Amino acid sequence: QVQLQESGPGLVKPSQTLSLSCTVSGDNIASSYYHWTWIRQSPAKGLEWIGKIFDRDTTSYTPSLKSRASIAMDTSKNQFTLQLTSVSPEDTAVYYCGNWFSWGQGTQVTVSS
Repeated sequence: QVQLQESGPGLVKPSQTLSLSCTVSGDNIASSYYHWTWIRQSPAKGLEWIGKIFDRDTTSYTPSLKSRASIAMDTSKNQFTLQLTSVSPEDTAVYYCGNWFSWGQGTQVTVSS
């Protein structure tokens, strides 16, 4: 069974870059058929799909975040990562990683000075 765990700072200052990692166990992400995905949830915006990575380096992003989001794969650690630049308080949310069949427990990220 695939298990995922998000990690990263819980507090980010406005205009800085948010960086999160998702550690995957139970599958080799480099050779997997899954699409490794980031989503987020906030009271203001609800559930929002951020983007995904598959086939090692093929990515897709929601249009509203495409200019600020970057998803990459670190096969040496069996992780995939999310970077979101120029964050604002509107980026405050619980961030989840998953493959649509399994999801991590989520990590709260607050953007505040």
